Amino acid sequence: MNTHDLAELRTESLSAGVTKRATTLADGRELIYYDDPDTTLPAERSVDARTLDPRPESASMRLDVLTGDWITVAANRQNRVMMPGADADPLAPQTPSNPSEVPSRYDVAVFENKSPAFGPALAEVVGTAPAASNPPRGLDDLAALGLGRARTSVGRCEVVCFSPEHSGSFGTQSVTRARTVIEAWADRTAALSALPGIEQVFPFENRGEAIGVTLPHPHGQIYAYPYVTPRTIRVLDSIDRTAPDLFQRILEFEQDSERVVFRGEHWTAFVPFAARWPLEVHLMPHRHVPDLAETTDAERDELAPLYLRLLRGVDALYDTPTPYIAAWHQAPVNTGRESVRLHLQLTSPRRAADKLKFLAGSEAAMWAWAAEVTPEQGAARIRDAIARSEDASSEEVSA
Repeated sequence: MNTHDLAELRTESLSAGVTKRATTLADGRELIYYDDPDTTLPAERSVDARTLDPRPESASMRLDVLTGDWITVAANRQNRVMMPGADADPLAPQTPSNPSEVPSRYDVAVFENKSPAFGPALAEVVGTAPAASNPPRGLDDLAALGLGRARTSVGRCEVVCFSPEHSGSFGTQSVTRARTVIEAWADRTAALSALPGIEQVFPFENRGEAIGVTLPHPHGQIYAYPYVTPRTIRVLDSIDRTAPDLFQRILEFEQDSERVVFRGEHWTAFVPFAARWPLEVHLMPHRHVPDLAETTDAERDELAPLYLRLLRGVDALYDTPTPYIAAWHQAPVNTGRESVRLHLQLTSPRRAADKLKFLAGSEAAMWAWAAEVTPEQGAARIRDAIARSEDASSEEVSA
């Protein structure tokens, strides 16, 4: 490989032996490689030599005056790739026949989404990101109600590739790889929170066609919003109406119940008292932590195997993989950081081996939920599934 074929990299050492190597794609989007501590990859990375169209204009967002919710209108997302084969996987490392999004072989890779719901414009000019023409003017501006209110949908959307392999999910990764992804989440949470105009950062994984996944490649996403999300606004209201330590009270209440799935030194997994979905588990740290960037090395080290244990148990519920949404709820950037606690909310619409829960009528229109599975039954089923999963793993090792 010639020197001119190599990308210029900004290299940084992170916790747990993870190495961060940052560069840009051909159209200026940021690309970051996160190398495992035991990586076999060379330090060099190939340059992205593609000829790409200019990045789309940032979407707009419109205010629903009846609810106060901001709705993003992003027509560019209509042309996303739908379930490509391995030879056309846009998240796989580039080959001569597949000019994908990632130029080099990688362990974990994070890059700006080509078709984002938020951005690339920011509230102010930063680096190559353009300034928005009509950005939000702070939280008070976003909270004001009025007909016909619109703003530029500033922010950023990133793709997090868990593996260079074409198929899989977070739960199919090794403990080492899971730890690298967690380090990447923490690093990106800190970086995105520092961007102008960002009010909340949300890492998540959609898994399965039943959820609406359009790529089988093991990956997740990170959204950096220009507002505090509607769910978090309701959480902040509940905290205001009860106590600043509401999350600690919830944790202690759940730890004393039969809804606990498992408990570690730093984390507890439980089915919440008022679970909505047929399958719903929360994973919460034992101390107050506003986001992944604020977790300690010890908390991240334990999270990697515990999270894999949970996901593999969920997959052991049935003979086929379980569709789910894994949502990492984090405190807003500029408000509620002393009271809103980081936690995972894992949900699945799967209510039986061959049945899904669809939101219709009361739930979709009125937001009034009815659950078909009691949380206590749900917790017992997941505990049993985790035990079966671990027994099967032990048998494979013995064989």
